[in-house]
Amino acid sequence: MWRGRPTIYRPESRSYYFLPSIQLPEPITAIRNEPAILNNPIEYLRGVGPQRGELLKKELGIFTFRDLLFHFPFRHLDKSQVHSIREISGDADYIQVSGVIKTLEMTGEKKYGKRLTAVLQDESGVIDLVWFQGGAWIQKTLHLNGKYLVYGKTSYFNGRWQIAHPEMEPVTPQNREGKNYLDPIYPSSEKLKVRGLGGRAIGKLTRTLLDQLGPGDIPENLPADILEQFRLVSRFTAISDMHFPGTEQDHYQGERRLKFEELFFAQLSIGRLKIHRQQVSVGVIFEKVGDLFNRFYHGSLPFALTGAQKKVIREIRKDTLTGHQMNRLLQGDVGSGKTIVALLAMLLAIDNGFQACLMAPTGILAQQHLQNISGLLKDLSLKPVLLTGGIKGKARQKILEDLGSGQTSLIIGTHALIEEQVRFASLGLAIVDEQHRFGVAQRAKLWAKQAIPPHILVMTATPIPRTLAMTAYGDLDVSVIDELPPGRQPIRTLHRFERYRSQVMEFIKGEVHQGHQAYIVYPLIEESEKLDYENLMKGYEEVKAYFPDPEYLVSMVHGRQPADQRRTNMDRFVRGQTQIMVATTVIEVGVDIPNASVMLIESAERFGLSQLHQLRGRVGRGANHCWCILMTRDRGGREITERIRIMLQTTDGFAIAEKDLELRGPGDIEGTRQSGVMEFRVADIVRDKPILEAAREAASRILATDPQLLYPEHSRLSAHLKSQGSGSPWGKIS
Repeated sequence: MWRGRPTIYRPESRSYYFLPSIQLPEPITAIRNEPAILNNPIEYLRGVGPQRGELLKKELGIFTFRDLLFHFPFRHLDKSQVHSIREISGDADYIQVSGVIKTLEMTGEKKYGKRLTAVLQDESGVIDLVWFQGGAWIQKTLHLNGKYLVYGKTSYFNGRWQIAHPEMEPVTPQNREGKNYLDPIYPSSEKLKVRGLGGRAIGKLTRTLLDQLGPGDIPENLPADILEQFRLVSRFTAISDMHFPGTEQDHYQGERRLKFEELFFAQLSIGRLKIHRQQVSVGVIFEKVGDLFNRFYHGSLPFALTGAQKKVIREIRKDTLTGHQMNRLLQGDVGSGKTIVALLAMLLAIDNGFQACLMAPTGILAQQHLQNISGLLKDLSLKPVLLTGGIKGKARQKILEDLGSGQTSLIIGTHALIEEQVRFASLGLAIVDEQHRFGVAQRAKLWAKQAIPPHILVMTATPIPRTLAMTAYGDLDVSVIDELPPGRQPIRTLHRFERYRSQVMEFIKGEVHQGHQAYIVYPLIEESEKLDYENLMKGYEEVKAYFPDPEYLVSMVHGRQPADQRRTNMDRFVRGQTQIMVATTVIEVGVDIPNASVMLIESAERFGLSQLHQLRGRVGRGANHCWCILMTRDRGGREITERIRIMLQTTDGFAIAEKDLELRGPGDIEGTRQSGVMEFRVADIVRDKPILEAAREAASRILATDPQLLYPEHSRLSAHLKSQGSGSPWGKIS
């Protein structure tokens, strides 16, 4: 017997996570190769009808029998046991009892609120039942001397046990010993409840549906050897036990089976896409390592490459020799040296007679890439060109003409590079920096400009947790730079409360007097943009008071400024004309100021882990000792305390990304939400990491020997994938 609170299943995994992989049909209304009964319109189910059917469609997206079958309960209550009233104790605050209603009356005055009270009696004692709302209606549904099953939370009041607002149902021959399954509670809506379709009513409809179905109506989709290897129950059993499990263990086994199924087919689909891309796609060939590459590598590198950088360059070199299009994701922590790798890849393309482009999400970042790369190439004859939306007239026309004729080999730009009028003579490599800042359709325009698409290298400084990478980017080739270049100083992270503000400002003054610069960053959240803007302006005035003119020069950057003013203020800070930058998170990505030694993050409790880490990465770009100071108003809740603790504990972006995934879930992690979605109805890629890894291993093993799923033992897999429809070719657009 389960004591105390009922076993309540609250699978957070029942929510939907949007991941960039396979496009499933929406809504799931007509699945091919499935028994016809599952495709029946929901209004044909006994107890539904046209009016209720329309509500189920509008409120819950339930169009067919199949949709109802996969509308799982969000929790279960244990009503498998009926206890005597005498068994009630302080340890068992939820309980189910059975007895006869001996009294039933409305008490209290209208002024203070009337309530319905009843006394329920069994052979061992009595318990009070009380309703503070809806008593008049409930009184009409109950009968004196009627025998009822009563379920609810017990409390002790005036020397007697009582249950407030209990769940009641008449005792019948079928339920007098309790239910032979755990009672499901389903998601519903207020409109549905008004029409008698609350969570319990939906459960009755689901029971009606399951009574019509047998194992043949929910066909098995996994091979027998996988079912045996992982000890998975049948699909029919799993779905039945998700709704009406007899025990906690039954529900666990059913949920485990469906989680494995979802993750397995996701990995199988992603794996097949990757194999298809590797076998079918066509790409240009970089046959040689030429003069520009060798001269730069041996004579102009500002520092010796790390082992991780060399490994990535070898992977790129191998990809560009295959004759298939490279589609590689390069992830590296802030300051890990991705730009040098990107430049070497572009030189490889140019040495082989092709053009190369680097697309950045902002004009500031594109301008900075131009300055950095121009400086690195100063000893070579190659001159990079910049194209942004701000370049107009004859200057723009000249850039477009030189691109079209092949005169320009290396171009750096923003979204302007994907505009219709931009034409390349022979684009061989397209690099997208901070790739999550661009939409899929935007990135795709780059390689639609060539008959043979260029090789693609997308870069991100937002580390992607392994569990998410396996699911969201499993069809890409992934490179990781997990070492920092030599000479970089570690960043010390400190936490200070608001009451220590004056000491923090004095510390920043000391850094400025040593010739260094500092960032002071304020949050800017869309939901409270006006208030945040006011806080920013107030903060700017406070900073000016601490750092008065003319001894100190302070500039400010935020999203409400005109683009020209924002660019001017940023340029002044980049050139060292101002010592302190007050800003919102517009400076989060890409700004590289080696002289900046302090990052002060105001209201740090309002930032997520990944954003805090990205902001911290704006310092530590040179050889100076650097500090990141997290300022909070007071002690926050558990999650805020945990975020601060993690930031103080590590500077490892991948470890931080894993913790961020745990705290916030995959749908919120920056850079993971793309177009093309996969619905995980049951699985949770954070909590179900062991199942994900097992599913990935099983899918990889099958694809290694039978990538087309032609073997007889894989016929179930092939049939199920065909029934789901074709997925979008994610490997082509990432």
